[in-house]
Amino acid sequence: MSLVTVLAVAGFAAAVGGLVQSGVGLGVGLVTAPVLTLLDPGLMPGAMLVTGTCLPLLVLAREIGHADWRGASWALAGRVAGTAAGVWVVAAVPLRVLGLFIGGAVLAVVMLISLGASLPRNGATLLAAGTVSGVSGTATSIGGPPVALLYQRESGPRVRATLSVFLFTGNLLALVALGVSGRLPGRDIPAGLVLLACAVAGFAGAARLRRYLDGGRIRTAVLLVTTASALALIVRSIVG
Repeated sequence: MSLVTVLAVAGFAAAVGGLVQSGVGLGVGLVTAPVLTLLDPGLMPGAMLVTGTCLPLLVLAREIGHADWRGASWALAGRVAGTAAGVWVVAAVPLRVLGLFIGGAVLAVVMLISLGASLPRNGATLLAAGTVSGVSGTATSIGGPPVALLYQRESGPRVRATLSVFLFTGNLLALVALGVSGRLPGRDIPAGLVLLACAVAGFAGAARLRRYLDGGRIRTAVLLVTTASALALIVRSIVG
C-alpha cells in the first residue's frame, strides 16, 4: 500500500480522533493509532506522537485557564521516568505483551470505578499514572487514559485543559527521547504533520459535542474513551 493511501485512510481516522479529543481531551491516538499500525507499522509511534504533541495546543489556546497545574506537574514527573523506560521497552519488550498488560490494567481500573470504587487523586496516584502513561505513550502513542481516569469527576474544561498540558509535554518528551535514541525515522515527522492537519479539521467541528459533554456527561465520556483505548491496545496486541 502506498504512503499516500495510508495517509488518506489514517487521515480520516485522525479527523474523527480530533473531533473526540476536542470534546474529551484525548482521542486522536486512540482512534488513529490502531489504523496506522495495521496499514504501516513503520510510522508508529513517531507519526502519532507528532500529531499528539501538537493537537493539545488547540485545547490549551481555548481553555488553559482551567488546567490543574499542580496535578499535571505530579503526573509529568512520573511521565519523565516512564518515558525513559518506554524507550527501553520499545527496544526490549514485544509491543503485544506491553499492549495486553497496559490495556488489561486500564480495563480493570474502569471496571472497579464502574462498580463504585473510589480512585483517589493525590501526588502518589498522579505520579504512578504518569509513569504508566510514559511507558505506554512512548511505546504505543496512547498515553492519556491512566491520567484521564484520575480526572473523570471534574468539569469538561478542567479535564480537557489538564490532559492537554500533560499530553503536550509528555508527547514532546517522548519525541525527543525517540529522536535522541535514534528511533524516530525521518518520514515520521511529515506523516505526523499530515495527520495533524486532518485532526485539526475534525477538531474544528466539535463545538456541539463539547456543549453536549459539558452538560454533565464528561465523566461517562472519559470512561468510554479510556475503555475504548484499552480495548484498542488489546486488539492491536492480539492481531498485530
